[in-house]
Amino acid sequence: MLRLLRISVAVLGVAGLALISVQPAEAACQLVKATHSSTYKADAAKMSQQLVLQSAQELKRARGWSSISLRARRVKGDPFWKAVRPGDPPADALMKPDIVTGRFYTTCFKGVVVPVVCTTGSAVCGN
Repeated sequence: MLRLLRISVAVLGVAGLALISVQPAEAACQLVKATHSSTYKADAAKMSQQLVLQSAQELKRARGWSSISLRARRVKGDPFWKAVRPGDPPADALMKPDIVTGRFYTTCFKGVVVPVVCTTGSAVCGN
């Protein structure tokens, strides 16, 4: 009986340690957004996406992550001239459709000073 109790305690102890060591490390995530302007929608979108990638790499270095992944996240358009256009861009300024990939969600709108402004959002997760 005493032997059975010792074996049970040993098995439970090993199982407890296994559960602690098997839990995966959770990746930390942060929302990153970037805005860029251009004469053309495609150029503004591409540049805002490149700025998100640049910010993601800077975040990776700052946090000491060994790897990162990006997932598209919708963010509100971010006008440069907030004194002229406070708040979100008006509905009639939005340029549809939004550009959505697995890594980027890009919203573009007509600018006040420049023809096109695009804001891209991504969730950057690292470990």
